[in-house]
Amino acid sequence: MPAVLVAAGVLVTPAYLLVRAGQDGLAPVLELLLDAELVRLLATTVGLAAVVTTACVVLGVALAFLTTRTDVPGRRVLAVATALPLVVPTYVGAYALIATFAPGGLLIELVRALGLDLTTPSPYGFWGAAVALSLFSYPYVLLTVQAAVRGLDPSLEEASRTLGVGPWRTFLRVTVPQLRTAIASGALLVALYVLSDFGAVTLLRVSTFTRVIYLRYSATFDRTSAAVFALALVAVTVVVLVLEARAGRARASDLATGGGGTRRDAPTLPLGRWRWPAALLCWSVVLIALVGPVAVATTWLVRGIQVGDPQVLPDLGTVLRTLQAAGLGAVVAAAAALPVALWSTRGGGRTARLVERASYTGYALPGIVVALSLVFVGVRLGPLYQSLTMLVVAYVVLFLPQAIGAIRASLLQVPPSLEEAARTLGDRPTRALRRAVLPLARGGALSGAALVFLTIVKELPATLLLAPTGFDTLATRVWATTTEAFFARAAVPALLLLVVGSLPLAVLTFGTRRRRPGRGAPAPADAGALEGAGRVPAASGAAAGGGPGRAGGSRDAQAG
Repeated sequence: MPAVLVAAGVLVTPAYLLVRAGQDGLAPVLELLLDAELVRLLATTVGLAAVVTTACVVLGVALAFLTTRTDVPGRRVLAVATALPLVVPTYVGAYALIATFAPGGLLIELVRALGLDLTTPSPYGFWGAAVALSLFSYPYVLLTVQAAVRGLDPSLEEASRTLGVGPWRTFLRVTVPQLRTAIASGALLVALYVLSDFGAVTLLRVSTFTRVIYLRYSATFDRTSAAVFALALVAVTVVVLVLEARAGRARASDLATGGGGTRRDAPTLPLGRWRWPAALLCWSVVLIALVGPVAVATTWLVRGIQVGDPQVLPDLGTVLRTLQAAGLGAVVAAAAALPVALWSTRGGGRTARLVERASYTGYALPGIVVALSLVFVGVRLGPLYQSLTMLVVAYVVLFLPQAIGAIRASLLQVPPSLEEAARTLGDRPTRALRRAVLPLARGGALSGAALVFLTIVKELPATLLLAPTGFDTLATRVWATTTEAFFARAAVPALLLLVVGSLPLAVLTFGTRRRRPGRGAPAPADAGALEGAGRVPAASGAAAGGGPGRAGGSRDAQAG
């Protein structure tokens, strides 16, 4: 019953969209669907997703291969460093671009100081958003492809080389086809991330679905059009998931026909005279995507301190409110995930699988859509509107699968024989579960709660719409100050977000390497923790050959 209630709560979002869109009849809905603005939004949103996904695939595959299979200098450090831009929220990356290239930014001042008459590129618009999203989203592809490259059997490449095929043709005709599943999984995550992104496109003034939905609701209070546009965005998301799932089944069928045998480590490929250019490429990406935002934020912080701006340093209340919301959301998400994970691993059956899939629904929806539906519910419930309780509910709907994946993986690691032994010794089912199973799943619950906590810290659209009046967080402070061009005041919150966001990646990266049971795969508990490190919908797991919550189905689990 608790698992069913959790799934029913998650399904409130799609139910609201359908009810609200049709509340005024079909005529307004048809008018909006035939409006030229919807066509423009669709073209911009899908076009941005296509451009960013293509750029991330090219950059991610190149960096993954260089840092895992070649003798590029410092490849062990680069393997971790090139993944670190994943911890930079896209709105922080957009802040760095604006603070550098916008009028009054660092680059403009540098040009003027040098006495040059140059036109600097504008950070605003479609291509500015494409650059920002690509720089901070390519690790989705990098992590999945790195894991896949490490697991490749070198015998096929060696056979190609012995037949006289050169290294580049071997890479394109033999290696890349074996990486199609990993590339497609990473590309799916990038596409879904771009479709749901709100902070970067809003700061860079690109009219995508998420920005227009927010403006329709907050500026004009036109909830019907906001609901219709949200349904259109959900439809685009579902189409992407269905196409990837079908392609995933085809790729799985192709891979199933491959040969077996014992795997061995692939030899390191010498780059010769290209070693240092390759290293320069890798470090350039790290400098632009990671060091760049830190340097920009630090520069503006120093300037703000020099001019004596009293609001440069955020008050302690902002930090405490951020930690309070994230802590409550993490605890409630872990508690809500426990019955779902227990039923799916111990109960089995079609109903349990349906409940688990339903619990993943919010993970595939943009945060602004979930927030909009909960506004509708909160207004009708009176005291819950703009309360901390409603904000925590939104966090649970959005990030519940992170906790489910971690707990489920830990439960799968517990052999059923332990529970059976407790039963034969006279324990009732609930007592056997409490004494023999749950203590061993405690690590997964803590990992899931920690991942939810760290994800909530960076969450933006739901916090903007649902937070109580005056309840600002680090994320909303970065967004508000950057929107008003107070770059110095956004510096410290941006730096704090980078520090906090780097913790899960560091823990998961070094933790799985230290505890992996054998080469090529992490322990199940680690895989479940990795699964929750980013917004990974259930469909991506199914597309990669697993079901919802299966560790092998997400990009972070594969990265482990």
